[in-house]
Amino acid sequence: MTTRQKLEVIQKMLGLTQTKLAQKFGVSFAAFNSWWTGKSNPRPKALAAIDELFLEVTGQKIIPQNILTAKKQALQQKSKEHKNVMAEILDNPDVRDQFILKLTYNSNRIEGSTLSEPDTAAILFDNAALPNKSLTEQLEAKNHQTALNYLFSHIADGKNIDENFIFKLHGILMNGVRPDAGVYRSYGVRITGVNLPTANYISVPKLMGEVMEQVRKKTEDIIESSASIHSRFEQIHPFSDGNGRVGRLLMNAMLLQKNLAPAIIRQEQKQPYYTYLYKAQTKDDTSQLENFICECVVDGFKILERADL
Repeated sequence: MTTRQKLEVIQKMLGLTQTKLAQKFGVSFAAFNSWWTGKSNPRPKALAAIDELFLEVTGQKIIPQNILTAKKQALQQKSKEHKNVMAEILDNPDVRDQFILKLTYNSNRIEGSTLSEPDTAAILFDNAALPNKSLTEQLEAKNHQTALNYLFSHIADGKNIDENFIFKLHGILMNGVRPDAGVYRSYGVRITGVNLPTANYISVPKLMGEVMEQVRKKTEDIIESSASIHSRFEQIHPFSDGNGRVGRLLMNAMLLQKNLAPAIIRQEQKQPYYTYLYKAQTKDDTSQLENFICECVVDGFKILERADL
């Protein structure tokens, strides 16, 4: 595969302009464009960076266990610096609002919402009605805000993460959007864009019971556990719609329960995120998804510490 072909794949997966890609590789646009057109070849260091990013975005990168372990240990140390992450979020309205905005905007955008971040902020915090935007998208934004507030209160009160919690989250998210809000699907579905079989709807209650047993298990590695459960939940696809959003809420509830910041999965990371998720589901290898979640939790701590406000 040529350098140009690798760059094209990277651009498609990351959704970045050539200018942004040039910045990512630490070169000028002119230098990057010269690679793109084949007028010049990247130097060995740049070529290695291109190869590494190509492997990463296509799910082929092998994450060394010592590096992943070090990232997890760094997050545990960060957790110890915060006595109670959930209480800290609730006690600081600016931090709470930032989490609600970032999580709502990005999660809905990943699922196809056309609302911009300013649009989302106006709907969430000013109760604005945007005449040029879909009423369903605006309702989904408000519903996600309500679901997050419910999740925060649930974790702050020390309640268990169980099936009723999952039903409640879905019921809130799909309230006024779907008639089957808060109940498992009663028919077969397919995940758009991937060759991945979902569970037979008859098996969904049993499989979800097994998932919730896994959630309840004590673990010393919440990153591995959340990655495994997230990939399993999404493959089961228990609901008619809203599975991605509920799955990410469940993952963040698990992280908060272990005193970690919520994982901020940004909409521009959608394709790599889906690639890592698919690898976990088809190759029984959650290492890249775990690595990705670690980085997203780091972004969450930046919001908690007002480094990203």
